[in-house]
Amino acid sequence: MTIHELTCISCPLGCQMKVEVDDQGQVVSVTGNTCKRGEVYAKKEVTNPQRMVCSTVHLMGGTMPLVAVKTKEPVSKAKIFDVMDEVRRLTVDAPVHVGDIIKEDIGGTGVALVATQERAARR
Repeated sequence: MTIHELTCISCPLGCQMKVEVDDQGQVVSVTGNTCKRGEVYAKKEVTNPQRMVCSTVHLMGGTMPLVAVKTKEPVSKAKIFDVMDEVRRLTVDAPVHVGDIIKEDIGGTGVALVATQERAARR
């Protein structure tokens, strides 16, 4: 058995939790959480931690040189470097609108990379 100590980030309380995991990697128990969201977060964090990735992409022909982007859904922490390697090589043409898909499957994750800013084309 392994015990992981975590601070919950699901709400502002920041509960100090302990997650007990068996030798097969299965969660046996979660303690210290004050709500169900904490338990869900703890289980995911020790079995398959995921994060949103936010960055910028080069913009061609726009009023600014970059446009802010993020993954549409969280991606596995193990894939973040693959995502960022691809983000660094991307270039998009202006105009760009919030929610535009910049790359359908970023870093082999199956998750889309989307714009989070409006960027007009140069006149």
